[in-house]
Amino acid sequence: MSPRAACRLITLGFTRTHDYTVGKLDWLARNLPVDGSSADRDTIGHHLREDVPTVRITDPIGEVRDRVAHSAHRFALVTTEGGILLGRLRGSALDDADPAAATAEMMEPGPSTLRPHELAADVRTRLESKGLTYTIITDPDGRLLGTFHPADLI
Repeated sequence: MSPRAACRLITLGFTRTHDYTVGKLDWLARNLPVDGSSADRDTIGHHLREDVPTVRITDPIGEVRDRVAHSAHRFALVTTEGGILLGRLRGSALDDADPAAATAEMMEPGPSTLRPHELAADVRTRLESKGLTYTIITDPDGRLLGTFHPADLI
């Protein structure tokens, strides 16, 4: 909202107004709540799975393998303590890896991500055309929000 609009709302009696200087697209990309015409859009942010195993860069592969085995996923995502996505460990990489090896040695750094405001049907079509079963969703700061699985739309 512009500073002028915020001031106008104050004159109308609103007490909690904010000037969100980075704009509407940034707001949507952070999967923050919306009203109005954007609220009815079926975005991938409405279908996030937050149950993906997350690990730290120093975790031994043996521990990661156990976490993945006890989850609904065949992969783990590597994040910082603050939730910033660093990499991905595919299940196939975990199968034959030395259990004492550090995650840093085995992860794929910088996996592709999408933002939560993208339309679910469009993303589903793109993923299915590439034979992919999920995509990773982050906010503009690289913070992991979850994963989107096209099969969840069926």
